[in-house]
Amino acid sequence: MNNTTDIKTSPKRLLIIDDEENMRHMLSVLLRKSGYIADTASDGHEGLQMTEKTQYDFILCDLKMPRMGGMAFLKSARDRLKSTTVIVMSAYGTIDTAIEAMKMGAYDYISKPFKTDEVYLALKKAEERENLRRENFQLKERIRKIEEKYKFGNMVAKSRAMKSVFKVVEKAAQYDSTVLVTGESGTGKELVAKGIHYEGTRAKMPFIPVNCGGVPESLLESEFFGYKKGAFTGADRNKKGLFEEAEGGTIFLDEVGEMPLPLQIKFLRVLQEQEIRPVGDSKIKKIDVRVIAATSKNLEAEVKKGLFRQDLFYRLNVLPVKLPPLRERTEDIPLLIQHFINRFNKKLDKNIKGVVPEVMAILLKHRWPGNVRELENIIERAFLLTEETMLSKENFPPDIGAASDKCISDSDHELSELFEGYSLKAAQKILEKKMITRALTATGGNRTKAGRLLEISHPSLLNKIKIYNIEI
Repeated sequence: MNNTTDIKTSPKRLLIIDDEENMRHMLSVLLRKSGYIADTASDGHEGLQMTEKTQYDFILCDLKMPRMGGMAFLKSARDRLKSTTVIVMSAYGTIDTAIEAMKMGAYDYISKPFKTDEVYLALKKAEERENLRRENFQLKERIRKIEEKYKFGNMVAKSRAMKSVFKVVEKAAQYDSTVLVTGESGTGKELVAKGIHYEGTRAKMPFIPVNCGGVPESLLESEFFGYKKGAFTGADRNKKGLFEEAEGGTIFLDEVGEMPLPLQIKFLRVLQEQEIRPVGDSKIKKIDVRVIAATSKNLEAEVKKGLFRQDLFYRLNVLPVKLPPLRERTEDIPLLIQHFINRFNKKLDKNIKGVVPEVMAILLKHRWPGNVRELENIIERAFLLTEETMLSKENFPPDIGAASDKCISDSDHELSELFEGYSLKAAQKILEKKMITRALTATGGNRTKAGRLLEISHPSLLNKIKIYNIEI
């Protein structure tokens, strides 16, 4: 029979459950010839015992049998048949019976009497279904591994810069050291903090985020450290501060550069001694809280200006993490776009596949002043406007990418002012002459110092001065 070659891909284990001995014998001989490892059982009860000992790929099960029929078998064996395909058989069945069997977990239904070809066809369909299910599982596993490779917490990236960040924060998650996350607004500083917390040993304890620039200065101390009843007007009860709420977990100090100097002194003590004193209380409380701080400011510059305590900066900057702006890691943009598409598909119950190539080109050259947050907002906006499965130019703001075009235009204008044409050799000579002249002017004509500024040897500088006929 020609059908046998179609299903003879690899030996599969199969169980035939039927109370008719002739049927069991005929099917077992037929299917063993076709490459199956076939076992038999005379009713559902015996079949149930066999499934407890052996994992079967397929089961052919009659519905009407003594002791335990097919429906009872399906119900009893449901939990252990999740990876097994069941095909039911019956000479007394109706459409309603078939539907009921499907609800109980059966894959297909064959009416008796049947031709052998019908059995082969049902098994072939079942194998194809299993192959598709296996391929789907493997594909999902591959996607999961890819996402893990390019992921930390809720952040995704594949650029070299962000991979370096992921390595640092993965190590940071293993310890309790204070971390200072810096970067422009919208780069994902809070996501880094959450990733460190939830990937670490404190994951089951509280994560308390607080924006230091969002709390009035007069309330900062009581918000962080809590207060005793009667400590000030309106303090009609004892109140825990944010540090106590974060006990055992992590407190995330966002925009820590906005913290006023008087409070910085008290924070320094918290970091040094791991203790707090609520407002109006004479007693000191010990705390066990990890501190992760973040800022978009340059704290070293703030220290020089006298706006941020140097000792507190050093306490916070034990493990620094600097997040690059999105414009410096454009290779992450397609990955981030797909990440947001997947998220908004679930959130908004849509089925968007991606963005059209024209839009991708525009998004890649946009300057992204708002960084990842701006990209996320633009993708969500496009989701709300589109009726198609691909996001097109009409779904995005008309000025997207315009700033990049202006930068390119300004750059071209600056180049044209320096020299005409396209010769790299000519451009190099003009630029070298200009830089040497600038260095000699800056050093008052001191050629030794100018050579150091230009990072070339003294003889090489003298040679170039002669070639370009530079006079100081």
